[in-house]
Amino acid sequence: MARIVSGAIPSPNIWNSPQVYELENRAVDPDGAVDCAMRAIRPWDGATVLDIGCGTGFHLPSLAVTAGRVVGIEPHADLAAMAAARCAALGNVAVRTGTAQSLPLPDASVDVAVARWAYFFGPGCEPGLRELTRVVRRGGAAFVVDLDGSRGAFGRWFLRSVPSYSPEAVERFWVRQGWQRRELDLRMVFGSRADLEAVLRIEFTPEVAEAAITETPGLELAYPNVLRWRYF
Repeated sequence: MARIVSGAIPSPNIWNSPQVYELENRAVDPDGAVDCAMRAIRPWDGATVLDIGCGTGFHLPSLAVTAGRVVGIEPHADLAAMAAARCAALGNVAVRTGTAQSLPLPDASVDVAVARWAYFFGPGCEPGLRELTRVVRRGGAAFVVDLDGSRGAFGRWFLRSVPSYSPEAVERFWVRQGWQRRELDLRMVFGSRADLEAVLRIEFTPEVAEAAITETPGLELAYPNVLRWRYF
């Protein structure tokens, strides 16, 4: 059984199906809209970048192209090992096991922190926000990329799968915290129907996944997201 750092928030899609989640990572945002939007707010050329909940490290190599140093944090030891193997040839990338609410980093050691679909889902993530305040340097920024449950078919499927989730409560939370926001109209583009269907089945309950498959022709999905950020 994989070692998982105490306090980690479970992430069933990637924890249970990392190979399928890899297909999802490859499909999401072929236009590079997320990185473009973040760079317009706070570039990371030559900077120290933190990827919180990095999973198998899919985004670490692209961050490392221009960053001075990249640190990936992942609570699931097996996924962290996969991320480390993925980046073994990259001298400016390090992967550590840890959680968002207890980052294994010194104070004021990060210029840009990024969390994509990991931990910062609204109410309850205050410990992680306090850690961002501790580790991000003055002049730095933190970004949270998350699904927008209030928009589109994908949002509707998500709310049917997680009925306890309230987009309105999440929005009120981030407003109270003083973060800024921008809607992102992302896409998922798959190489085959089998890949698309496999991803839908790890993202939603079985009943909702089958409905989503039926409703989705072709190889492309609209994937509405929100980019949130704060300067430090």
